[in-house]
Amino acid sequence: MTTPEHCPVPLGGPRFQTDPAELYREMRRDHGAVAPVVLDGDVPAWLVLGYRELHQVTSDPVLFSRDSDLWNQWDRIPADWPLLPMIGRKQPSILYTVGERHRDRAAVISDALEAIDPFELKGHAERFADELIDELCGRGECDIVGEYAMLLPLRVLARIYGFADEEGPGLVTAMNDMINGREGALAGQQHLGASMYALLAAKSAAPGPDVASRMLANRSGFTLDEVAQDLMVMMAAGHQPTADWIGNSLRLMLTDDRFAASLAGGRHSVGEAMNEVLWEDTPTQNVAGRWTSRDTHLGGRRIAGGDLVLLGLAAANSDPHVRTDAGALTGGNNAFFSFGHGEHRCPFPAQEVAEVIARTGIEVLLDRLPDVDLAVPASALARRPSPWLRGLSALPVTYTPTPALGVTR
Repeated sequence: MTTPEHCPVPLGGPRFQTDPAELYREMRRDHGAVAPVVLDGDVPAWLVLGYRELHQVTSDPVLFSRDSDLWNQWDRIPADWPLLPMIGRKQPSILYTVGERHRDRAAVISDALEAIDPFELKGHAERFADELIDELCGRGECDIVGEYAMLLPLRVLARIYGFADEEGPGLVTAMNDMINGREGALAGQQHLGASMYALLAAKSAAPGPDVASRMLANRSGFTLDEVAQDLMVMMAAGHQPTADWIGNSLRLMLTDDRFAASLAGGRHSVGEAMNEVLWEDTPTQNVAGRWTSRDTHLGGRRIAGGDLVLLGLAAANSDPHVRTDAGALTGGNNAFFSFGHGEHRCPFPAQEVAEVIARTGIEVLLDRLPDVDLAVPASALARRPSPWLRGLSALPVTYTPTPALGVTR
């Protein structure tokens, strides 16, 4: 007889869509801080559920490496494995670079992002937010996710990276097609790649005050391919989680009476709602991954060398050992794992860019549509069926129609 303690949990299925928090509680009850899981094709891995254990993994990049070549399962991974875009091999991006070269590469990215003028960034976010709201403000109803949140972040990122504004809508379509993983995914990936190489060629010939130009000027020996790959990683990582941060925060504000003041014209709790989401409903739920460089123990489990270790960010954020009063608002506490931790965390300048875009997007929407309200019962809101990213499929709302501002490009 197989007991729950020895039965791996499939990392997928409808429960990640409906109630992942309860699923993580059950996994912690049955398996402890580190749970055995299986990915598509019954590929084994470990999911770290404990806060302290996740801190241990992310603090030791040598034992828990980002080098996917260490994986002991490559011989059973087919060429059409659906998770290859997420768990790749021999990829030239920063995601799979380790050691000193990773640190140098991360410094190039951080320097390029840190030079962004915060006032200019906010201005771009406000302008694009107003343009998007102009398209829907007169209708009295819309889907905030599909018609606003999923369009805004990449428009802003494209602008600060150096793309012309007219290229923004096409990049948004390509990125969303790629993320959705449906019939347009490959074409979306190709469009994004071709656009990025064209941008780098243009900026090599005529640099500007943008992220791409700064990365080209500070390459530190990195190839053009590496710069292009890193820019694409930054755009993907900056777009979808930020879009879900906007959608999840607005869902919380529309369904939780504790944030009603923001919907009545005040802004003081927008930041509090955004912080609460990073603890309770973080867009990035689970991250692949780390690979053990030798046999070790973690959370009472024996982990073999070459095993895949998945970072359970959402589960760690709700660990009862650190969240003794899970019902209380988190306030200004930002000790969450939502941006990762350690050497491979999301760079701090990238976190700041995401926060400016998300907060500006929420504030502009509440200013322009002050009586926005849910168009369906809260229980009818559906999530995308993914164990990796947690976001709404749609957020239908109603509001009093208002005139467009006629924002000029």
